[in-house]
Amino acid sequence: MSTIPEIRTLPVPDGLEGERVDAAIARMFGFSRTKAAELAAEGKVSVDGSVVGKSERVHGGAWLEVEMPAPPRAVELVAEPVPGMEIIHDDDDVVVIMKPVGVAAHPSPGWTGTTVIGGLAAAGYRISTSGASERQGIVHRLDVGTSGLMAVAKSERAYTSLKNQFRERVVDKRYHALVQGHPDPMSGTIDAPIGRHPNADYKWAVTQDGKPSVTHYDLIEAFRAASLLDIKLETGRTHQIRVHMSAHRHPCVGDLTYGADPTVAKRLGLTRQWLHAVRLGFEHPADGQWVEFESTYPADLQHALDVIRAESQ
Repeated sequence: MSTIPEIRTLPVPDGLEGERVDAAIARMFGFSRTKAAELAAEGKVSVDGSVVGKSERVHGGAWLEVEMPAPPRAVELVAEPVPGMEIIHDDDDVVVIMKPVGVAAHPSPGWTGTTVIGGLAAAGYRISTSGASERQGIVHRLDVGTSGLMAVAKSERAYTSLKNQFRERVVDKRYHALVQGHPDPMSGTIDAPIGRHPNADYKWAVTQDGKPSVTHYDLIEAFRAASLLDIKLETGRTHQIRVHMSAHRHPCVGDLTYGADPTVAKRLGLTRQWLHAVRLGFEHPADGQWVEFESTYPADLQHALDVIRAESQ
């Protein structure tokens, strides 16, 4: 069954005078630079009625027309047990789990692995029906390659309460990260906007036009060539800790996507970034009382930390 493509047309702001077509599309329509370039290459972009390529320049007041990509296909929830996923807390409103590495929070296009909500469904949990169909009950997420504590809403009041608490920055979500080198100062704040990486769809980066992003860090323990940090997020952007620490020239150990030394990861037996959500605190949706949960390090992270600590003695 064919569908009529959606066409959007906007005037180019004077502030984008002289910008490349792909950069202008990214700024005006919210696409990544890579996706904008793909649309131009497919002949789906025109300026004042003429089809243009990605590298042509735009001028203020011109009409930029883009044929929007088709919306992603709906994804199906598969109820499948998740090995290693622990239930830390469970009541009528909230279930708190320890998400293992290699597990996504919810289904998404292209993801064929296990998910948190699929694992909960397989275990017989009924969760909130609020939110998009493929991510019902999910009020926050962890990267597939990051382990740690997650809260999932079981009731509608919990979903509303927790989403509001995350939005208003009431939730205390703490991470521990083992990073390369020694941050200077040893405790501080990284305040730098994060947006899509200009050259890689799967990455994020500190960009001038990104969303405000603030990361607070404190030194827990210093080693010969690495530092263990306690990190608190003021905002919750995708890959925020990984992007900020990499931009600060101290990538998470094992995070090859964001510039970590692969020889160190190999020596420590790490196949992912050393990053773990260790603590989660929030006001309970039922009575407003503060509750807090903690998690120990998974075996692979503990092993890497033990090796680093032994090498520093």
